[in-house]
Amino acid sequence: MKQNAGPLAKVLVVGSSNTDMVVKTERLPAAGETLLGGAFFMNAGGKGANQAVAAARLGASVTFIGKTGNDVFGEQTRQLLSKEGIDTRHLLTDPVLPSGVALITVNAAGENCIVVASGANGNLMPEDMPDIRTVLEACDIVVLQLEIPLETVIYVAKEASRMGKKVILNPAPARVLPPGLLPFVFLITPNETEAQVISGIDTAGEEGVLAAARKLADMGSEHVIITRGGKGALIYSGGVFEWIAPVPVKAVDTTAAGDVFTGALAVRLAEGSSLLSAALFAASAAAISVTRQGALTSAPYREEIAARDAER
Repeated sequence: MKQNAGPLAKVLVVGSSNTDMVVKTERLPAAGETLLGGAFFMNAGGKGANQAVAAARLGASVTFIGKTGNDVFGEQTRQLLSKEGIDTRHLLTDPVLPSGVALITVNAAGENCIVVASGANGNLMPEDMPDIRTVLEACDIVVLQLEIPLETVIYVAKEASRMGKKVILNPAPARVLPPGLLPFVFLITPNETEAQVISGIDTAGEEGVLAAARKLADMGSEHVIITRGGKGALIYSGGVFEWIAPVPVKAVDTTAAGDVFTGALAVRLAEGSSLLSAALFAASAAAISVTRQGALTSAPYREEIAARDAER
């Protein structure tokens, strides 16, 4: 399926790219347990690359800044991103470290557990981006995650904010954030687990999710969206909250759902949509992605979302 004619927004993604090695199982293993799995396959992935492809397939003009190893995985990543129409001129090659890989187990319900070996992703440093202000000048919105060094995330967020660019932070993998980061963030998009780690508030119920959203706003993020998987999402903005109902689908693989959600948000916000409109669009995009195997390749095209929404 072809992309839309003409870019709708200019999105800069700074982040990770991995090769995902996936094993299907009936259930996820317990600690110390060995399971005999089913199908095995490899996909291109990594949170940054997933978000970049999601935005590109939805019609955006996307630039990707990242770092791979000098190996076959790195070359495959560069070729795949280029094929999606993504500007890879700032995708660097580390002469020593290998490309990142992720070991993923997916159960019969589409749930997963993931272990990432960062490789070259962990060596994407601020000094690798001497022309970051030039790149930022050409974009409408910036997307960041936490599979690259935190000092790089902070550096890019600060530079982008100072230039008046909106920053979306998808805070995964979950970790405690330094107090100086969120004031530079326009929108943070954690899932419930990530929101709990960052805020220190139990997100087991709706009241906890709402309390965590308030805390993230108090920490500096202008807007908050907490994704809740099959339970939908919460938008918290300007002291007002709104629950987003889940899109009913049969999940096959949820590996990149959050990344597709974030990439779709970036596109619609860069186009000038409201936060609510962008979130509803992103929920539809993520719902389509979980019905497909794989990470990066599960992202839908814009016409698929339009067709699905027309049927609802």
